[in-house]
Amino acid sequence: MRKPRKPGRRRSGPKIEKDKIELEGVVTQTYRGGVFEVEVSPDASEATMKLTATLCGKMRSRYIKVTTGDRVKVELSPYDLTRGRIVYRMR
Repeated sequence: MRKPRKPGRRRSGPKIEKDKIELEGVVTQTYRGGVFEVEVSPDASEATMKLTATLCGKMRSRYIKVTTGDRVKVELSPYDLTRGRIVYRMR
């Protein structure tokens, strides 16, 4: 049987981070060590920007392959808009 939880104690769960910016882009170039160059357009206009992105840990542990030309979802930190993390590969 399970022990009842003590009142006021929270379960440990995933961290919810609100300061992430999610963008969709296309992988334009691959480098060594799991580093990619991704071209994203922040708004609906034709202006695009290139950023350097790495694979997130879950994609790396599950051996998800990302190649040139793949559409990906990238998370950016508001502190450095030139580096990101690839969190999802579109089908």
